[in-house]
Amino acid sequence: MGLHSVHAQSSCASDGQPKPVQLVERFINADCESCWRDAATPEAAKNETVLDWVLPGGRGEDAPLSAVASRDGLGRLDALRKTAPAESMWATGAVMPATGASLRVAHGIALSGYIGTSIELMLMPAALKNQRLSAWLALVEAIPSGTEGTPIDRYLVRNVLSVPWNTSRQPASAKAKRFFESRSMSVAQGVNADRLTVIGWVEDASGGLVVAAQSRCPPVAN
Repeated sequence: MGLHSVHAQSSCASDGQPKPVQLVERFINADCESCWRDAATPEAAKNETVLDWVLPGGRGEDAPLSAVASRDGLGRLDALRKTAPAESMWATGAVMPATGASLRVAHGIALSGYIGTSIELMLMPAALKNQRLSAWLALVEAIPSGTEGTPIDRYLVRNVLSVPWNTSRQPASAKAKRFFESRSMSVAQGVNADRLTVIGWVEDASGGLVVAAQSRCPPVAN
């Protein structure tokens, strides 16, 4: 999914956006500055959603990319059952939508170092019955090619939420078969809030991608 213009709005959501058919996750070790600048890095194709995770490096705060590194990426690698690369790697997963499942993600504007986010899954009765699901919501800074030293568009993960959803139990929300989570996520100093978006996805117990969505902010009216 190509990089789009992001603007601060009262609310930005995935409503009306194409549903991603594939999730591409690019992992970079914070020690490897050349990996960030690598023009040969695979880019997103049509209807693909991309995440860029920068992992803590062995050089700690002296790593060239330490300012944008996060341990959240290590947690994501654990979920994928993969080990951290010495330089870079990527993982690709096809989204295999469950019949009737619909995902909505949204976010507000950043205020006082925090931003409101949400992820909502609607289910058909037989679609994901008696399954333990994992919902993921990534707060992402969309960085256009030619800026911040990157020759390609990047979607840098700045914060992440992961919650379990058990479909064998009645959802706590008022609407039947609706799973909903809202959180205020912290926004790190130095993040360009006008570039923020959220990308969400849901996995089944085996790690298969059930559904995914990405928010988009409406254009600012002149």
